[in-house]
Amino acid sequence: MRYLLIVLSFFSLCLFGEVTAQTENDYSHKEPSRDGIGKIYRGREIAHVMGFHGVAWLERDSREEEENTKLTISKLPINENSKVADVGAGSGFYTFRIADKVPKGKVYAVDIQKEALNYIKNKAEKQKVDNVIPVLGTEKSPNLPENTLDLVIMVDVYHELAFPKEMLLNIKKSLNPTGKLLLIEYRGEDPKVAIKPLHKMTVEQVKKELEANGFKLTTNGQFLNIQHFLLFEKED
Repeated sequence: MRYLLIVLSFFSLCLFGEVTAQTENDYSHKEPSRDGIGKIYRGREIAHVMGFHGVAWLERDSREEEENTKLTISKLPINENSKVADVGAGSGFYTFRIADKVPKGKVYAVDIQKEALNYIKNKAEKQKVDNVIPVLGTEKSPNLPENTLDLVIMVDVYHELAFPKEMLLNIKKSLNPTGKLLLIEYRGEDPKVAIKPLHKMTVEQVKKELEANGFKLTTNGQFLNIQHFLLFEKED
């Protein structure tokens, strides 16, 4: 019996090791470039996360016009009852605009930086907004309730995810059967978009990564000034 247990334990360790190796093999590594972390996912170097010290840039007066924020909000597939998550919410620039559109719903403001969540919490209290829920996420999970959300949105965030595969898996779990994932990303195809290359993405690269994780592109919106509007749904 003792011998059998040893054999089974060894087999389990080997199996676990194989799974871990497969997970690690999703990523490769190189010397980091100036704006990257040196970690490669499907041919793309992951960009550095912008810290919350950049809050002034997130809240800049020119952002509304530069990014066509009102148009973006008007195109969201939501109604007054929708449950939405703003992953990488930062200052809540989009969070509070979405909250106005879902007065009977909820907006989960997800970030991995406590400073951002404190900022959003204080803003919600000052403005008496009761349908915004701050959520502390991790690099691998947004920590959202499963099978609940109508829409998850990431605005200029996806390219900074340190673990895109794991994050997409957990986002997928949080969506209800008809739930959708929206990525807003600066257009990597356009050299006139004055954003650092690692902080932009092409449609081809976004599709490559999301299709590999069970998402299908349903809307390739090119109506914004400098960004893609890429709406995905879960593959069966």
